Amino acid sequence: RRRGGGLMELEFEVTDLPASDHPAVGEVAPDFTRPLVGPEYWANASLSEVVAAGPTLLVFHPMDGAFPATYMYNAIDDHGFADEVQVVGVSISSPYEHTDLLAERAEGVGLFSDPDAGVAEAYDVANDLDGMAGVTEHRPAVFLLDTDRTVQYAWVADEWPAFPDYEEVAAAVADVA
Repeated sequence: RRRGGGLMELEFEVTDLPASDHPAVGEVAPDFTRPLVGPEYWANASLSEVVAAGPTLLVFHPMDGAFPATYMYNAIDDHGFADEVQVVGVSISSPYEHTDLLAERAEGVGLFSDPDAGVAEAYDVANDLDGMAGVTEHRPAVFLLDTDRTVQYAWVADEWPAFPDYEEVAAAVADVA
């Protein structure tokens, strides 16, 4: 299958992804500790520490600089999710790359660095890239968590590329905000 669209008429192969056994609504999302990058500095933080401060939109995305990550954070910015709940992203990108992404977009967002994709594996959103031995990145996924890490909304891509229905995300955010 090929899909394209937009002003640039992008063409790309759409690839079906294997089924995911990700955390579902009502389940407790796995905790983890990784470097959390903000606009001014980064430090190790656990997800449980982050969500204790309020409902959190946890966004898994491909490496910084890839068009899906750019598209996702443009949509997150456009919908103003960071004004309603905490928004934290997770990708294989380094803290240095995250600093660049935060300088360009993703206002009010924090970004966890997960270079070994261990968090992606714990959430079953790891994506082994075709033809690239040993290279794993995160498939697009969104989890809305309450202060106990209980999943209130979950979406995980079942094909590549794919993006959440941001209106559905907005409705879920409105329910917890």
